[in-house]
Amino acid sequence: MNDVEELLKKDHKTIMRSIIQRIATGPDMSKDISLEEARAGMHAILQKAIDPVQAAIFLIALRMKRETDDENKGILDGIRDNVCSVTADVDDVLDLSDPYNGYNRTLPAAPFLPAVLAACGVNTVSHGVETMSPKFGITHHRVLKAAGKNVELSVQQAADQLANSDIGWAYVDQKAYCKPLHDLTDLRTSIVKRQAITTVEVLTGPIRGKNKTHYMSGYVHKPYTRVYAMLARHSGFDSCLMIRGVEGGITPSLRQSGKVFYYHDMGEEQAQDFDPSEIGIKQSVRAAPLPDDLPPAPESEDVSAAFDAEAVAKMAADAGLAALNGERGSSYDALVYSAAIALWHMKKADNIQQAADMVRAALDNGSALKHFNSAP
Repeated sequence: MNDVEELLKKDHKTIMRSIIQRIATGPDMSKDISLEEARAGMHAILQKAIDPVQAAIFLIALRMKRETDDENKGILDGIRDNVCSVTADVDDVLDLSDPYNGYNRTLPAAPFLPAVLAACGVNTVSHGVETMSPKFGITHHRVLKAAGKNVELSVQQAADQLANSDIGWAYVDQKAYCKPLHDLTDLRTSIVKRQAITTVEVLTGPIRGKNKTHYMSGYVHKPYTRVYAMLARHSGFDSCLMIRGVEGGITPSLRQSGKVFYYHDMGEEQAQDFDPSEIGIKQSVRAAPLPDDLPPAPESEDVSAAFDAEAVAKMAADAGLAALNGERGSSYDALVYSAAIALWHMKKADNIQQAADMVRAALDNGSALKHFNSAP
């Protein structure tokens, strides 16, 4: 039995003390820990077996020395140990992940993307939280709630919606799929800076398909594409699509060419360039812009976005619903572009133009709106 195996037989506090002694010893002396130790540490934090101060040190120290692949995998595994996961009664599921801390420079159309993809034959689930540091921006939770949708579904209820052919899409909140992780929101706000949790929490995959599960997310910095592809394979996603999107989201810029990275069947990553003009999108903006005069954040919120996020989420909801009604504009084009890339990746179309035609048809004939409205 090696030293790690011996350590992991001990109690949570002893394990965490040993971990902190090694990872928090400065820029030159800090040491990496094993996947198993990172998993045990994260699991102990979620089980409230560790003092919050030590939990914060664990996360900050890993960030300061830079997490290794094994440490990221271990933290993901520690979270997945506490996730409520359900297999939906559909062959394939597309797991769609936008930044959990939301948007603060644009009005996102992505909360409506699952309904659009459902209308095109792809069962799609999105997930997130109401608000999260450091941006405290406009999230899927807030936009869908403003649009009148139930954002408090259980994981099983969300899976049942996917299997309902009249709906075919769902949103599941972190509070439902992993309440122990959601309970760390205040701690993460106090830490201020990004931690490993931010990297891995989007890859838990609470709803899986009977045959295959596919992952779609956004990125800003290219080095993260390797990390996310590695973690997607580790989490069991059969394919992965990463889009260089506005604010790190899943919608590329509407006015310039962009790049995606992807893999199929657990294979190696490949790259592909797309240009919105190739599918008839000609916009002067990167994404639907925020209005100039935004309502200020409520004085009661000492840590929040610079504006009233709920009020602006209602603006995003109105813009998204208009797009579902076939109204042309930047939100409509955002749905066409990101949905077309998803359909191309899922091999539902031979090329990006054919995929864009499918999406425009779903928006213009009302089927996307029908799928959206059919959800409670």
